[in-house]
Amino acid sequence: MRRKYDAVIIGGGIIGSAIAYELAKSSKSVAVFEKNAVIGSGSTCNSCAIVRTHYSTLNGAALAKSNYPFWEDWREYIAPNESEPLAIYREFGCIYTCFESNNYGIKLEEIANQLDIPYEVWTPSKMRAMLPVIDPGHFHPAKPADDPEFGCSDGDMRYVLYFPKAGFINDPQLATQNIAAAASRNGADILTGQRIVGVNRARGRVEGVELDSGETIESNVVVNAAGPHSYKVNDMAGVSEGMNIGTKALRVEVAHVPSPEGFDFEKFGLIGSDADIGGYWRPEVGNHILFGSEEPECDAMHWVDPDDYDTNLSEQARLQALRGAQRFPEMRVPNSVQGIVDLYDVSDDWIPIYDCSDLKGFYMAVGTSGNQFKNAPVVGMMMKSLIDYCEAGNDHDACPLQYELPNMEFKLDMAFCSRKRKINRESSFSVVG
Repeated sequence: MRRKYDAVIIGGGIIGSAIAYELAKSSKSVAVFEKNAVIGSGSTCNSCAIVRTHYSTLNGAALAKSNYPFWEDWREYIAPNESEPLAIYREFGCIYTCFESNNYGIKLEEIANQLDIPYEVWTPSKMRAMLPVIDPGHFHPAKPADDPEFGCSDGDMRYVLYFPKAGFINDPQLATQNIAAAASRNGADILTGQRIVGVNRARGRVEGVELDSGETIESNVVVNAAGPHSYKVNDMAGVSEGMNIGTKALRVEVAHVPSPEGFDFEKFGLIGSDADIGGYWRPEVGNHILFGSEEPECDAMHWVDPDDYDTNLSEQARLQALRGAQRFPEMRVPNSVQGIVDLYDVSDDWIPIYDCSDLKGFYMAVGTSGNQFKNAPVVGMMMKSLIDYCEAGNDHDACPLQYELPNMEFKLDMAFCSRKRKINRESSFSVVG
């Protein structure tokens, strides 16, 4: 291992690996430090890995759309060896439930029309025709299971929006390892089992990092892509006080439930962005349905220390499955629901921070919660451009980088992702994980 690099990436998840790939392609010496024994084995490996194009903000939707072709042609993006096993993108399409509380999806339609994102409007009868096991009922607001009105439908929804460009990655950890391997082929060092315990600084600039082994790694560029540990790394670097938007770790659960008997949801199902029931869902292997939460008001939020939290499923997973049974009434919810527990790295407004910091040379790709998996390829490119922009002497805070997104004509004002921004009230303050 070298002792000095042009850039050090803290975190070997999907975002950190993508940044390393883009920096390595530009002939920079790059090291990725991942505290776990395997790349992509942190919160990334439990991502629902949903890829979609609808979003509550114009910039968010543009970023999502620009990433889509890279998932469609994964081999072209990572240029793998012939024998390398690759993650697979599976397209299903996604419905977005529309009702009074989200203004019947009007903002999403406006954004889709502005960015030429394809969508259709489906009536209840069209929903049933396309997905026979669905109940198009209107159940909002989400309720606790012991509420006497739980499961009571106030008629059918007027319609839903259907976005055909949506799917998921079958193996998010493998996708991360694919990108890390691509970075390695371009000269990056991918170092696992290496925990960062300090960020070195002098004269207002980052100088490198300290490892738990006691070794010092020198670098004038350090990128925090540490996922749920991001706020701890920012504290190490002494940059937290200079941020208007912070991050913290949220404990979340996802339930895996068998599909309604007699229906192949794994083959013929859809993805649902379903705030009407307070959650999202997608097909899962083994003809199951996966149910996550969209953080409805009636549910408690569990902010935790990422180094000390309960990894056991609670009644929350079963509650999410029961809410899913409102949408799929023929689905049987077992008393003991299977699923996973992991963490989101959540910013104060649930929009990521892709930015420099008050410490020169220290950059952040944090607050990515559960929904930035889909944006990793372009985030890698964008962060590489941001680093080049700032290291050339430009003041990104005073004159934010205008990044030309690939695959479309759209300049993303990176002030949208700034640590200095005010809370973005256009955010949905939730994610489709």
